[in-house]
Amino acid sequence: MTNLPDDFISRMKEQLGSEADAFFASYQQPKAYGLRINPLKYQQEDCNKNLPFTLTPVAWAKEGFYAVSEEHPGRHPLHEGGAYYIQEPSAMSVVSLLAPEPGDIICDLCAAPGGKSTQIAGRLLGEGLLVSNEIFSARAKILSQNVERCGVGNCVVCNEPPDRMAEHFPLFFHKIVVDAPCSGEGMFRKDEMAIQEWSPEQVAVCASRQKMILECADRMLAPGGVLVYSTCTFAPEEDEEMITWFLEEYPDYQLEDWRQILPDDCGLEGGQTPETQKALRLWPHKLQGEGHFVARLRKSGALPSAHGHIDKKGKKKSATKKTQNTLEDYEIFCKQFLQKEPADAAYSILRYLSENASYQYFGNELYLLPRQMPSVQGLKVVRAGLHLGTLKKNRFEPAHALAKALAPKDVMQCQECDYETALRYLKGETIPCDTTFRSWTLVSYDGVSLGWGKAQNGILKNHYPKGLRIMA
Repeated sequence: MTNLPDDFISRMKEQLGSEADAFFASYQQPKAYGLRINPLKYQQEDCNKNLPFTLTPVAWAKEGFYAVSEEHPGRHPLHEGGAYYIQEPSAMSVVSLLAPEPGDIICDLCAAPGGKSTQIAGRLLGEGLLVSNEIFSARAKILSQNVERCGVGNCVVCNEPPDRMAEHFPLFFHKIVVDAPCSGEGMFRKDEMAIQEWSPEQVAVCASRQKMILECADRMLAPGGVLVYSTCTFAPEEDEEMITWFLEEYPDYQLEDWRQILPDDCGLEGGQTPETQKALRLWPHKLQGEGHFVARLRKSGALPSAHGHIDKKGKKKSATKKTQNTLEDYEIFCKQFLQKEPADAAYSILRYLSENASYQYFGNELYLLPRQMPSVQGLKVVRAGLHLGTLKKNRFEPAHALAKALAPKDVMQCQECDYETALRYLKGETIPCDTTFRSWTLVSYDGVSLGWGKAQNGILKNHYPKGLRIMA
């Protein structure tokens, strides 16, 4: 690659010294490509047996694999079903270092397009709360679509600037990810536009913005909480120097060693200064990835045992008559089409539905908010938890998001498709079904739900959303 900016080349030579030649040689190699299994939808132990792709484990992400782009996993029905997420392997390290656990209350503050949010959700397994925020509305919609595709129930997607989030969620979160907007030097190998937009001045602009975002994150993090800061750039001003500044400005934080979280033999290394050796550096000339910087910071104090807005049962009553009427129709739907008991598995959306009662009605749309979520009043919300469905002329029509969250074992009727039939369904075509099926039927491929159909006389009318249908 000969079109790298001269100022970037000079700085990297100074920064890497004798390793600079190997670093620049990495730009002549194919870009790294990976996918991450979604434990809400797919069993990781079965992926090598069932997925028709060449997969190699990523050492720093238990759900991550290197894949071959020429095999086009992004065009497969299982991708549309949310069984996995296409993600650059270096980026998987951020959530691995965050180490989410079921029950955590987490914010992904700069979340689009959703790679880290969906990885967090997979580790939460439906327990706890994820608030994913994106300041730009178009990107927030993409984030919301990816959350839906992956069948996530306990995620609220917001479209707010960081300072507004800080006002709404003071000292609220157990863990926060700041995957900060940066100068994008780790994108050079796969994005020509990133090269054209780079300049030393842009690095300085990014560093100033990152400080503002970190200040907001501090206001949102509960005492004892964990803040993970990351970039996909190599600039010290945005990485090591940013962490040094933060620790000086916020002495109630300490930098935690990545080696206490990730395997010692995963081929990673610490930051470039003595003060940041506990941070994490991923270099494209030392591993198969585009590069990343990640730091895990712990705030002093002890996490609160519970948040005050949750009552003893973790329930919130429906207040309005309109919501109650909608719930009656929804409950009729559940009795007719959903199983009564969740399957014996590590995760079941039926268990989540039974344990949450924070229903909220937006117009004719019924949502189930995660019970740990405070009021959404005053927030610009793109997705208020799990979209259950729509009230239409005194009848309940289930949402596509509900179908994506369900598994075949969760419903009374499920039409399992072969590969060709699944593609036909995803294109919006009518498909055949079991002649005994009537009305709402889940459509699945390889045990992964794709969406709804409506059955009559052995024919399944397609209810896959038109805006998501794949082109012929």
